[in-house]
Amino acid sequence: MRKLKLQELNRVDVSTFKKQPKTPVVLVLDNIRSALNVGSAFRTADGFGLEKIYLCGITATPPHREILKTAIGATDAVEWEHRETTLDAILHLKKMGYQLVAVEQVDDKTWLQNFEVDDGNKYALIFGNEVTGVSDELLEHLDACIEIPQIGTKHSFNISVCVGIVVWDFFKKIKFG
Repeated sequence: MRKLKLQELNRVDVSTFKKQPKTPVVLVLDNIRSALNVGSAFRTADGFGLEKIYLCGITATPPHREILKTAIGATDAVEWEHRETTLDAILHLKKMGYQLVAVEQVDDKTWLQNFEVDDGNKYALIFGNEVTGVSDELLEHLDACIEIPQIGTKHSFNISVCVGIVVWDFFKKIKFG
Protein backbone atom coordinates (compact mmCIF):
# COMPACT_ATOMS: atom_id res chain seq x y z
CA MET A 1 0.00 0.00 0.00
CA ARG A 2 1.19 3.51 -0.80
CA LYS A 3 -0.24 7.00 -0.63
CA LEU A 4 -1.41 8.40 -3.95
CA LYS A 5 0.27 11.47 -5.36
CA LEU A 6 -1.94 14.51 -5.99
CA GLN A 7 -1.76 13.92 -9.76
CA GLU A 8 -3.12 10.41 -9.26
CA LEU A 9 -6.31 11.66 -7.57
CA ASN A 10 -7.71 12.84 -10.93
CA ARG A 11 -9.45 15.90 -9.46
CA VAL A 12 -11.01 18.39 -11.86
CA ASP A 13 -9.97 22.01 -12.14
CA VAL A 14 -12.28 24.85 -11.05
CA SER A 15 -13.55 25.52 -14.58
CA THR A 16 -14.49 21.88 -15.10
CA PHE A 17 -16.06 21.68 -11.62
CA LYS A 18 -18.32 24.64 -12.39
CA LYS A 19 -19.56 22.95 -15.60
CA GLN A 20 -20.12 19.44 -14.23
CA PRO A 21 -23.53 18.25 -12.97
CA LYS A 22 -24.04 19.01 -9.29
CA THR A 23 -25.49 17.05 -6.41
CA PRO A 24 -28.99 18.58 -5.93
CA VAL A 25 -28.18 19.99 -2.49
CA VAL A 26 -27.53 23.52 -1.25
CA LEU A 27 -26.27 24.50 2.18
CA VAL A 28 -27.91 27.28 4.16
CA LEU A 29 -25.74 28.61 6.98
CA ASP A 30 -27.91 30.41 9.53
CA ASN A 31 -25.88 33.04 11.41
CA ILE A 32 -22.70 30.98 11.80
CA ARG A 33 -20.23 32.77 14.09
CA SER A 34 -17.01 31.01 13.11
CA ALA A 35 -15.49 31.79 9.73
CA LEU A 36 -13.42 28.61 10.12
CA ASN A 37 -16.68 26.61 10.16
CA VAL A 38 -17.82 28.47 7.05
CA GLY A 39 -14.59 27.57 5.25
CA SER A 40 -15.03 23.96 6.23
CA ALA A 41 -18.57 23.99 4.78
CA PHE A 42 -17.14 25.29 1.50
CA ARG A 43 -14.61 22.48 1.42
CA THR A 44 -17.30 19.88 2.07
CA ALA A 45 -19.57 21.42 -0.60
CA ASP A 46 -16.69 21.22 -3.07
CA GLY A 47 -15.87 17.62 -2.17
CA PHE A 48 -19.42 16.43 -2.75
CA GLY A 49 -20.17 18.71 -5.72
CA LEU A 50 -23.02 20.66 -4.12
CA GLU A 51 -24.90 23.34 -6.04
CA LYS A 52 -24.43 26.35 -3.79
CA ILE A 53 -24.04 27.78 -0.29
CA TYR A 54 -26.26 30.50 1.15
CA LEU A 55 -24.45 32.54 3.79
CA CYS A 56 -27.08 34.24 5.94
CA GLY A 57 -27.16 37.00 8.52
CA ILE A 58 -23.89 37.38 10.44
CA THR A 59 -22.25 34.46 8.62
CA ALA A 60 -18.89 35.61 7.25
CA THR A 61 -18.39 35.76 3.49
CA PRO A 62 -15.32 35.26 1.31
CA PRO A 63 -12.63 36.54 1.07
CA HIS A 64 -12.51 36.43 4.90
CA ARG A 65 -9.05 35.22 5.99
CA GLU A 66 -10.34 32.39 8.21
CA ILE A 67 -12.73 31.12 5.51
CA LEU A 68 -9.87 30.99 3.02
CA LYS A 69 -7.68 29.18 5.58
CA THR A 70 -10.02 26.18 5.87
CA ALA A 71 -11.61 26.32 2.41
CA ILE A 72 -8.19 26.17 0.68
CA GLY A 73 -9.57 27.36 -2.65
CA ALA A 74 -13.09 25.89 -2.50
CA THR A 75 -14.55 29.41 -2.43
CA ASP A 76 -13.42 29.74 -6.05
CA ALA A 77 -15.29 26.60 -7.11
CA VAL A 78 -18.50 26.56 -5.07
CA GLU A 79 -21.20 29.09 -5.92
CA TRP A 80 -22.32 31.18 -2.96
CA GLU A 81 -24.64 34.01 -2.12
CA HIS A 82 -25.16 36.17 0.96
CA ARG A 83 -28.68 36.86 2.22
CA GLU A 84 -29.47 39.36 4.97
CA THR A 85 -31.81 36.88 6.65
CA THR A 86 -32.06 33.13 6.62
CA LEU A 87 -35.84 33.40 6.32
CA ASP A 88 -35.41 35.26 3.03
CA ALA A 89 -33.06 32.54 1.77
CA ILE A 90 -35.31 29.61 2.65
CA LEU A 91 -38.47 31.24 1.28
CA HIS A 92 -36.57 31.85 -1.98
CA LEU A 93 -35.41 28.21 -2.04
CA LYS A 94 -38.92 26.94 -1.27
CA LYS A 95 -40.24 28.85 -4.32
CA MET A 96 -37.48 27.21 -6.38
CA GLY A 97 -38.74 23.76 -5.37
CA TYR A 98 -36.20 22.81 -2.73
CA GLN A 99 -37.18 20.62 0.20
CA LEU A 100 -36.19 22.55 3.34
CA VAL A 101 -34.46 20.26 5.82
CA ALA A 102 -32.93 21.66 9.00
CA VAL A 103 -30.48 19.85 11.20
CA GLU A 104 -31.87 20.55 14.64
CA GLN A 105 -32.96 18.93 17.87
CA VAL A 106 -36.75 19.20 17.88
CA ASP A 107 -39.59 17.03 19.14
CA ASP A 108 -40.79 16.14 15.62
CA LYS A 109 -37.53 15.04 14.03
CA THR A 110 -36.39 12.23 11.82
CA TRP A 111 -33.13 10.50 12.67
CA LEU A 112 -30.63 11.12 9.89
CA GLN A 113 -30.27 7.43 9.02
CA ASN A 114 -34.07 7.12 8.65
CA PHE A 115 -34.53 10.18 6.42
CA GLU A 116 -35.55 9.10 2.93
CA VAL A 117 -34.06 11.06 0.06
CA ASP A 118 -36.37 11.04 -2.96
CA ASP A 119 -34.98 10.86 -6.49
CA GLY A 120 -35.62 14.06 -8.37
CA ASN A 121 -35.95 16.26 -5.28
CA LYS A 122 -33.64 19.14 -4.50
CA TYR A 123 -32.64 19.73 -0.89
CA ALA A 124 -31.69 22.80 1.11
CA LEU A 125 -29.85 21.68 4.25
CA ILE A 126 -30.06 24.32 6.97
CA PHE A 127 -27.42 24.48 9.69
CA GLY A 128 -27.85 26.82 12.66
CA ASN A 129 -25.76 29.02 14.87
CA GLU A 130 -23.16 27.28 17.03
CA VAL A 131 -24.90 28.32 20.28
CA THR A 132 -28.60 28.87 19.49
CA GLY A 133 -29.11 26.47 16.60
CA VAL A 134 -31.54 27.05 13.73
CA SER A 135 -33.56 30.25 14.19
CA ASP A 136 -37.00 29.61 15.69
CA GLU A 137 -38.70 31.70 12.98
CA LEU A 138 -37.64 29.13 10.37
CA LEU A 139 -39.25 26.08 11.98
CA GLU A 140 -42.77 26.64 10.62
CA HIS A 141 -41.45 26.80 7.04
CA LEU A 142 -39.46 23.56 7.10
CA ASP A 143 -40.37 20.32 5.37
CA ALA A 144 -38.39 18.27 7.88
CA CYS A 145 -35.91 18.35 10.71
CA ILE A 146 -33.24 15.72 11.02
CA GLU A 147 -30.98 14.85 13.91
CA ILE A 148 -27.73 12.90 14.08
CA PRO A 149 -27.85 10.22 16.80
CA GLN A 150 -25.27 10.65 19.56
CA ILE A 151 -24.36 8.58 22.59
CA GLY A 152 -21.72 10.78 24.24
CA THR A 153 -21.95 13.47 26.89
CA LYS A 154 -22.10 16.52 24.62
CA HIS A 155 -25.41 17.73 23.23
CA SER A 156 -24.19 18.43 19.69
CA PHE A 157 -21.40 18.16 17.15
CA ASN A 158 -19.34 21.09 15.92
CA ILE A 159 -21.08 22.49 12.85
CA SER A 160 -18.20 21.57 10.54
CA VAL A 161 -18.44 17.95 11.65
CA CYS A 162 -22.23 18.06 11.41
CA VAL A 163 -22.10 19.40 7.84
CA GLY A 164 -19.71 16.61 6.87
CA ILE A 165 -21.85 13.86 8.38
CA VAL A 166 -25.15 15.09 6.95
CA VAL A 167 -23.83 15.93 3.48
CA TRP A 168 -22.11 12.54 3.22
CA ASP A 169 -25.37 10.82 4.17
CA PHE A 170 -27.37 12.76 1.55
CA PHE A 171 -24.66 12.29 -1.10
CA LYS A 172 -24.56 8.55 -0.43
CA LYS A 173 -28.36 8.22 -0.65
CA ILE A 174 -28.56 10.33 -3.84
CA LYS A 175 -25.60 8.82 -5.70
CA PHE A 176 -25.60 5.23 -4.48
CA GLY A 177 -29.26 4.66 -3.58
